[in-house]
Amino acid sequence: MAESSPARRPVPLIESELYFLIARYLSAGPCRRAAQVLVQELEQYQLLPKRLDWEGNEHNRSYEELVLSNKHVAPDHLLQICQRIGPMLDKEIPPSISRVTSLLGAGRQSLLRTAKGTLI
Repeated sequence: MAESSPARRPVPLIESELYFLIARYLSAGPCRRAAQVLVQELEQYQLLPKRLDWEGNEHNRSYEELVLSNKHVAPDHLLQICQRIGPMLDKEIPPSISRVTSLLGAGRQSLLRTAKGTLI
């Protein structure tokens, strides 16, 4: 039975970059096969960030091309971002329990909290 391909829709740049960062993170850890499968699908469905030429035309890039053109992005770049978000948010909107940081927090511990409450 053939797999149906997902409907093609424009992918926002931040979403494409997140896919790339997830693949980059997985590629250096114990889930390397998962990273390989993810990279195959990202390339197959053209979900990676595109490159612009000097005329403003978009061109697809492979995962390896992205790695080479973004040498400043280490495999743990996504982890570093996650580690920095909590302390930055805590300065602006203090949590109900200080020094307890989790990506999975709820209510006043949520990373999605706002000054008026939580988004979720």
